[in-house]
Amino acid sequence: MAPRKTQAPEQPVAPAGELRDGFKFRSGRLCLDLPASLSARLKAEPKDLLETPHDLGRWLVAAGLATKDPKPTDEELRHARELREALYQLAVARLRNEGLDSKARALVNRWAAEPPPAPQLGPEGLTWTRGGVHSLLAAVARDGVELLGGPLAERIRNCAGEGCALLFVDTSRSGQRRWCSMSGCGNKAKVEEFRRRQRGEGG
Repeated sequence: MAPRKTQAPEQPVAPAGELRDGFKFRSGRLCLDLPASLSARLKAEPKDLLETPHDLGRWLVAAGLATKDPKPTDEELRHARELREALYQLAVARLRNEGLDSKARALVNRWAAEPPPAPQLGPEGLTWTRGGVHSLLAAVARDGVELLGGPLAERIRNCAGEGCALLFVDTSRSGQRRWCSMSGCGNKAKVEEFRRRQRGEGG
């Protein structure tokens, strides 16, 4: 019998948990988790969680791309924000079945062409060489290219929670997932629906 082929992952796997160090990781993909770092995006005054280079370092650690703060520079912070907005713009375009903006596409492609963290065979199995911030952003960009250019692009959803702008990939069998998080927006919606029913019964 021929040995079964296995394929190594193309990037480090992010740790589990929807909320890590104050950042939301609910989408199932790093390329959509980065845009989530602009909180309350749809509101009049959104909050940028990547306000400083240190914040970017924290996000990279929380995302599982770095084991310690890689000490980003001001320029790298600017690059991360630009990549974040390009990914969001392209994901929304896919969601709406619209054409992809050429500038946003070129920016993501340029970052995806940068060398990403490299897999290495260590004494106990697969490890990763952690490059600088550029290589970590390249991993996020490559994830974006793979998602937006692949079949799962049709599964990109916008959370149905009121005022929530988070995007996610619906991997449910039915394809009917509505919330970025059942414990977050989903629970809030259920509570509000219950209150509406109670008000209706009381009236």
